[in-house]
Amino acid sequence: MSGTKPMGTDEHDAARTERLRKAMRCLEGGQFAQARVLIEPLCDDRRADVILAHALAGSGRSTRAARMLCRLAHDNPTARHPAQDMMTLLLRHSRLEEIEVTLRATLRQTPDDIRLYDQLGEFLLLHGRTDEAIEVLIEGCRRHPSALRTGNLLAVTQNETGEAQKAQALLRHLLSYHPQSAMTHANLAHILTVDNRMDEALHHHARALELRPDDPHIHLNHAMTLLKAGRHAQGWPEYEWRLRIPGRLKYPAERLLPTLRQDSDLSGQRILILSEAGLGDMLMYLRFVPALVRRGARVTLQVPREILPLAARIYGVERVIDPLRPVPAHDWHCPFGSLPRVLGQTSDIIGAPIPYLHADPHKVLVWEDYMPPRPGLRVGLVWGGASRPGVAQAQAIDRKRSMNLAQLAPLATVPGLYLINLQRGQHARQMIDIPEGMQLYDPMDDVRDMDDTAAIIMNLDLVVSVDTSIVHLAGALGRPVIMMDRYDNCWRWQSGRSDSQWYPGLRIVRQDRPGAWDGVVARVRDMLLPARPDNP
Repeated sequence: MSGTKPMGTDEHDAARTERLRKAMRCLEGGQFAQARVLIEPLCDDRRADVILAHALAGSGRSTRAARMLCRLAHDNPTARHPAQDMMTLLLRHSRLEEIEVTLRATLRQTPDDIRLYDQLGEFLLLHGRTDEAIEVLIEGCRRHPSALRTGNLLAVTQNETGEAQKAQALLRHLLSYHPQSAMTHANLAHILTVDNRMDEALHHHARALELRPDDPHIHLNHAMTLLKAGRHAQGWPEYEWRLRIPGRLKYPAERLLPTLRQDSDLSGQRILILSEAGLGDMLMYLRFVPALVRRGARVTLQVPREILPLAARIYGVERVIDPLRPVPAHDWHCPFGSLPRVLGQTSDIIGAPIPYLHADPHKVLVWEDYMPPRPGLRVGLVWGGASRPGVAQAQAIDRKRSMNLAQLAPLATVPGLYLINLQRGQHARQMIDIPEGMQLYDPMDDVRDMDDTAAIIMNLDLVVSVDTSIVHLAGALGRPVIMMDRYDNCWRWQSGRSDSQWYPGLRIVRQDRPGAWDGVVARVRDMLLPARPDNP
């Protein structure tokens, strides 16, 4: 009698393994229905069940996916919830609706699993649905008052929405349950820094560092508090901990430029200054470059194309390259943000005097033709920052530091004032619906880089801007600036100050509470009014 030979154990295992691999490839490629068909016959172990749960979620079978995720989670109550991996996978394929439906279905089936409140809250926050996220996280904390991760996430979110007092109270509550939580001490320190309560903030930073002394993120936040408090001698060395975050230091640590003494001689030493952070940061840190040149260094600057011509105009710089070009041979390297630490024990701690950047004289003359005629006060205007899509923290800061053009309508009522647009990027689209009564001269269509913007600024009497790179550019050029600042201001502007050690021509008008721009604009308007007895 003839027939098909039964498959042996080894052959069966090989076939099963190959089927699992095919299903995984389908998942990775976003082919969720195909993955489900492949994997369903194999569901008798955890690996196959995980694949099937993801495939069901991705193909819209949320109720069944939720049942499987709950079962998998029940088997591993202290591990990361399997819904986390499901969310990560589906995010890569932009299956947002499927993620949310599955998370909510899973939460309905196991409403006491605190891990799901964290995941749904994070998902909603990731997509800008802050109010909904807060509702979810509050419910999680109601069910689990001592939930460490949920409580910290809620507190950080509350702080971002201007509810700093609620956030502080929640974190203090968590510390009563978890006094050894470095994360909670660090988050409380950060929120206290925002509220300008520096001594308390530094106390909690110290406690967090006792508990987790090698955490570079805690050290970095500690540095921000020290710098905001004006304690630069401690702050700049502490700021170097950012270079211990994986991926931040791209060149050998032993060739990092050391801290200099007042009498240090760099004659003939080739120093590569590396591009770092945003344009505003680099424009500010360029002030330290002349001190290296004076000590005999052969300096190469690596900067974005946007500011390359301005950097090349610094006297004594040997070479300027953009980050896409190969770096030249060098003896030392130094990220821009490390320059204050390098010079922190010298008389150059504040850097070169103002102005340390210079516009192209020919371009200044060319851009004069674009300006409104004299007499009249020419005021450059910027109301929004660069959001850097994909960088969640940068987007959160941009939302707080930016306003809507319509909120600047009161400036149009100042007699003898010409408003000149300096805004670029997504916020510039608001000029389609310009406020009634406002006339805004707009030269920006012909601007190629910040060298053009610098030439425009040299034709202005004043720049009025939120906290953007334009503030640094105008300040470095020696032009007067009024900065409209958010409540939880950047460390470099310190707290309780309306002036700046970095730019003598800068005046700061800061929100008296988070998000309150009306009072800021009203004060700026008063500053722009023509001189009169009650407004000298």
